[in-house]
Amino acid sequence: MEQYVIKGGVPLSGEVTIGGAKNAALPILAASVMTDETVEIENVPDVRDTQVLMQAIESIGVTVVRTGTNTVKINAARARNHSIENESIKKIRASYYLIGALLGKYKSAGVPLPGGCNIGLRPIDQHIKGFSALGADVDINHGIFTARADRLSGAHIYLDVVSVGATINVMMAAAMAEGKTTIENAAREPHVVDLANFLNSMGASIRGAGTDVIRIKGVQKLHGTRYAIIPDQIEAGTFMMAAAATHGDITIKNVIPKHLESISAKLAEIGCQIRESDDMVRVSATKRLNATHVKTLPYPGFPTDLQPQITTALSLASGISIVTESIFENRFKYVDELTKMGAVIKVEGSTAIVSGREQLTGAQIVAPDLRAGAALVIAGLMAEGISTVSNINYVERGYEDFPGKLRALGAQIEKVEEERELQKFRLKYA
Repeated sequence: MEQYVIKGGVPLSGEVTIGGAKNAALPILAASVMTDETVEIENVPDVRDTQVLMQAIESIGVTVVRTGTNTVKINAARARNHSIENESIKKIRASYYLIGALLGKYKSAGVPLPGGCNIGLRPIDQHIKGFSALGADVDINHGIFTARADRLSGAHIYLDVVSVGATINVMMAAAMAEGKTTIENAAREPHVVDLANFLNSMGASIRGAGTDVIRIKGVQKLHGTRYAIIPDQIEAGTFMMAAAATHGDITIKNVIPKHLESISAKLAEIGCQIRESDDMVRVSATKRLNATHVKTLPYPGFPTDLQPQITTALSLASGISIVTESIFENRFKYVDELTKMGAVIKVEGSTAIVSGREQLTGAQIVAPDLRAGAALVIAGLMAEGISTVSNINYVERGYEDFPGKLRALGAQIEKVEEERELQKFRLKYA
């Protein structure tokens, strides 16, 4: 069983370069099938979720060629059908982006219902509402989501809740619908904007991405393009939290500081020093962190995907912190693992009450999902002694070479598979 083994207690320092945003890469890869011409995408993170999605689109006859570790060329001219039957696609939430892409291009789509991390209900009712408004007949049978239409027509769509997935899916389908579509109460996340920019580079006409009203004028055809994905806001935020949690000093390069404002503000509030330039941010923490209140909100609020990381950091802060999760109801499952390490956290509904301790201690812990897994790695880096983190397949869904990047910052961490490798690490750092 693969796991990370970590010797904690070392402040992280140095420079780390952030890769492409997973949450932008997934819809952009899906949207690449919307043209018969070749699309070249740069800065694609080499993580399990992107690998699975590319395998899925290959399964319907799309040509996918990696021209580098983080560059891919895609050509959908010979796509055989519009239904995905690849079983592995069920493992990732982003499978549903293929519905909007295939429906927009071919007016027909069939995709297994999505999986991903079990962090709470992520209903698809707003997706169905949007597709139906555009004129599609939507059905779910035997775990397959299907959508078909003789033609798609522009519509005025008000999303009942702010949904990143529904905003993205409706935007893709509407890009090739007849007439004009307006999406109100749209999500404003950076990856929504990145997808809109990508589609526009292919000839789409989308305006207002990044605001709560997106206006789309449908076009008959999209063309090839070459496009670079934005840096990963969540990967950057994870390393910012790691700097704070280990009392380190990390310069995080290849970022868009504007996307990190809510994170930088909260870290400054708890006592970190933040320095920004055009494409980098430096985070240092020279003293014990202060307690604070955190509430997750849609962008530009504090990201739910960084809630486990900041909660972990606050487990050693001075005083009592309150963390409120307003996006996903099951996002505190990692707390049981932190308590094995000595953290004092009480969860009451959607709120965690964190009583700061002086020290965590190493333990055998299990990652319950992607972002919680990253948080537990940070906990291991904070703790006295040796920790092991299992279920690292979750972490590898969204972080490219996470242990390698951490080692470059001074972390004592290895990925091991066999007991003898684990014992070798223990002897090395005993």
